Amino acid sequence: MTPRRAIVVVAAAAILALAGCKATPPSAFETWVVTAAKHHVFVGNRSQQNPFPATPEVIAEGKEAFSHYCVACHGLDGQNTGVPFVGHISPPIPSLASPDVQRYADGQLKWVIDNGIWPSGMPGSKGTLSDEEIWTIVAFLRHLPPAGSQGEPEMYPH
Repeated sequence: MTPRRAIVVVAAAAILALAGCKATPPSAFETWVVTAAKHHVFVGNRSQQNPFPATPEVIAEGKEAFSHYCVACHGLDGQNTGVPFVGHISPPIPSLASPDVQRYADGQLKWVIDNGIWPSGMPGSKGTLSDEEIWTIVAFLRHLPPAGSQGEPEMYPH
């Protein structure tokens, strides 16, 4: 076999292999198992309490910190408004207002922001955000504005 023909055969085999790889959405049972595991096994700090009261000032500080670090993926409202790639990410980027996210304890939300969630695209912020910034973001997450009410992030063309 000539080198050129070998390259064509390998390329064709790769294309066929990739075309045959299609993931299906998880079943309700698979979703339940993963969600339960995240809430009770993998995500730590369940008993840690937010040391900052949810005052209007703390929530505003959290919104400000959120706008610098989280908006690119979660939108200004925490509900993915205006994020152009949100429908193309796997696993999907959750709305932070969703019951699944809101069921986390405050300490767990801090843990997720600190450490990220592997293998999702959620990065950890350890070394980037201070504990105070993270706790104020947690307060903001508990008081998200209505979906779409904050407009779209400026970083994306409208």
